[in-house]
Amino acid sequence: MVKKFLITIFCVVAQGVFAQNGTVSPYSYFGIGDLRNSGTVENQMMGGISMYGDSIHLNLTNPAAYSKLRVTTYTAGISRTELRLKDANEQQNTSITNLDYLAIGFPIAKKTGVAFGLMPFSSVGYNLRDESTNSNGQTVTNAFTGEGGLNRVFLSVGFEPIKNLSLGATANFNFGTLTYRRLQSVENVQLGTLDTRESRINGYDFNYALNYNPTIKDKYTLYVSALVNTQVNLVSKNSARLGSFSTVNGSDVEVVDVNLDVTNRRNTELKIPTRTTLGLGFGENKKWLLGGEYSFQKFGEFKNDFLGLENVTYSDASTFALGGYYIPDYRSLSSYFKRITYRAGLRYDKSGLQVNGKEINDFGITFGLGLPLGYNLSNVNVGFELGRRGTTDANLIEESYLKVNIGLSLNDRWFQKRKIN
Repeated sequence: MVKKFLITIFCVVAQGVFAQNGTVSPYSYFGIGDLRNSGTVENQMMGGISMYGDSIHLNLTNPAAYSKLRVTTYTAGISRTELRLKDANEQQNTSITNLDYLAIGFPIAKKTGVAFGLMPFSSVGYNLRDESTNSNGQTVTNAFTGEGGLNRVFLSVGFEPIKNLSLGATANFNFGTLTYRRLQSVENVQLGTLDTRESRINGYDFNYALNYNPTIKDKYTLYVSALVNTQVNLVSKNSARLGSFSTVNGSDVEVVDVNLDVTNRRNTELKIPTRTTLGLGFGENKKWLLGGEYSFQKFGEFKNDFLGLENVTYSDASTFALGGYYIPDYRSLSSYFKRITYRAGLRYDKSGLQVNGKEINDFGITFGLGLPLGYNLSNVNVGFELGRRGTTDANLIEESYLKVNIGLSLNDRWFQKRKIN
């Protein structure tokens, strides 16, 4: 079974992660695209909180949780998002399906676990059109398209050096290509202008985590967590092409490569500032949990010199998340529904992105189910998220979305000594 599953993973990686356009949001035009949620379906459906860890699930955002891992766990997640994009005059509906993560984790010693995997880090995917009238009364059309994204491979370790205190660390390597294209045409003019820019990006960052989980009155557990995602240091190798195209058949005409060395934009650096997350929760193990997290980031320090956009600025970012789970009776033999994990949460994300002087914030409500597969430890996790991002003010776009997540968590036992030969 293990071999077949690993073969399936590699096939999905080849056809899924590297080939996908992970977003259709117009706001992916800015920065390095939409930064993707790195949590599993289990975490996402609790509003994104990550302080909780157990012995049979992977927690991709909190490496300290791997100290509780007791079995080998394979996990994968996909999502389908239905969006309604609306401005002051009209609205459009669209959708997209994504592979969200692939990972495997296993214990290597007492109270020590490791994990590694692959997931998208950011996504670019937009198609915008703007029309205006020039001084001659002709219609001027600007078409903006973008595609690509960054993927992330990671290696994590978590251990418990002192009772109730767990530490963890993750090393991430990020890589990918972003392509931006602008076409401008004028009514009744046979040639238009084009501007194509491409950035090949790679770089690294590290995540550190601390969990403190003391038992209270022999029944309840206090969950305290601190996470630090260090500054993401990215190097961008850029290229640009300018020229004309035929408005009749769309073919390129007299396109030349831009000498970016003159303006020192051939190689640029992108630095995504450090993000700190503090979490506090309370619950009864394998029964219920209620927790909240607050994240903050000096995102005002971010800039992308290569694109040089005039209508965008950045400010400090923050996120508040609240969520939890409830299991009626995980040992129940008479009722399947009592063994289901019920999850719910909400979050408010102040992204730090400001376009045309307006903040682009995101609010979401989440809920989901963890469905056991028979009486073993494996399970399917199904989740839903209703949310809204952006605004229709200042000629901007408001996004309303319904996201459906499906996550698979399969468990196995490795490295066990045989008791009978």
